[in-house]
Amino acid sequence: MFRANSKHSGIVRRQDTEENNSEVNPMQETRPAYKKEISTETLVFPLIFVAFFALFAVRMGLANTLNTIMNTAYRLLIDTVLYITAVCVIMGAVSSLLAEFGFVSLIHRILQPLMKPLYDLPGVAALGIATTFLSDNPAILTLAEDKGFRRYFRKYQFPALTNLGTSFGMGLIVCTYMYSLSSLAGTSLAGAVLVGLSGAAIGSVVSTRLMLVFTKRVFGTEEMMPQGEGDEGQIPEGMRIVREGSVPGRAMAALLEGGMSGVRMGVSIIPGVLIICTIVMMLINGPSESGAYTGSAYEGIRLLPLLAGKMSFLLRPLFGFSSPEAIGVPVTALGAAGASLGLTANLVAKGLAGANDIAVFTAMCMCWSGYLSTHASMMDTLHCRELIGKAVLCHTIGGITAGAAAHWLFLLLG
Repeated sequence: MFRANSKHSGIVRRQDTEENNSEVNPMQETRPAYKKEISTETLVFPLIFVAFFALFAVRMGLANTLNTIMNTAYRLLIDTVLYITAVCVIMGAVSSLLAEFGFVSLIHRILQPLMKPLYDLPGVAALGIATTFLSDNPAILTLAEDKGFRRYFRKYQFPALTNLGTSFGMGLIVCTYMYSLSSLAGTSLAGAVLVGLSGAAIGSVVSTRLMLVFTKRVFGTEEMMPQGEGDEGQIPEGMRIVREGSVPGRAMAALLEGGMSGVRMGVSIIPGVLIICTIVMMLINGPSESGAYTGSAYEGIRLLPLLAGKMSFLLRPLFGFSSPEAIGVPVTALGAAGASLGLTANLVAKGLAGANDIAVFTAMCMCWSGYLSTHASMMDTLHCRELIGKAVLCHTIGGITAGAAAHWLFLLLG
């Protein structure tokens, strides 16, 4: 049947009769929507589209803007996507192996008393923290593909994996790098890094819990996650699914099937990383080292750092930054945690960042870890595209909380 919405929207959405008054489920296939061939947005969108490109072209030049877009997308594909794909393949194989021989079930039993009160998530969600801490945000998606992992989740809990995993993305790299700056700072930064790690954990709780507020409204709190194709019904209490065959055969099958799921994950994130991250990088970065625009990869107009500088009156008391330039580190972490690390070294070398700044940098770089460039693709992969805005909002608040918590913990402990 076809049902017309408000005459003001002009949208016609196909729905079955029994679904007319039900809430849309983001995990189900989206039904087609229809709009008039020529409407208000048909005329408004070209203006917005041209204005957006003009924002870059006026500063960089049209030719340089187009070249930078293509070169940045190419470098992201080669340097970032292929790396993430490799991580997904390895972590997919490892997570499948852990699930096959019961380690996932063991972790769930041990950590359930901790994860439930903190995050309102099953104990196996701690594996997501571990995998992203050791690698990067999308590594948690390979766990989400595994039926042995997914079986412990209710539908409302599953989308929050994006917020939980991103909160600890690249954690090992961030902590190691920040500590390595001790020689430049002239003092040990171990305490500052640990405080930052604690701040990131606090931010992760805030981000995940806020996300669950929205997902409960959509999914309720009772329905369990489907286990995907091949689901043979409810698993008996206290049991788990295993593959047929000998132990070596099961191990090999788990490794190969898990690795294949990693390949699918790597391919699925390509559009999100290339499109979103290219835009974010061009809004964060400036011209080349020579000060001129050349059309090279990763050039930009530095709009986001400029806007952050205008809000320094609010950000400095909140985070205790030693200099206005320090604001650029968490702003850069919005797009890529790795890029923000390079800024940190320069600030420490110039005496513009101290131990408190390192604590805040560690917390925010880890908790945010480029979430603006990965959240969209991760939520899309989890079939929760309609909740992308909610996930980004919750994680923005979580990252700010992480930085503020690190600052005040440093003052209390220092």
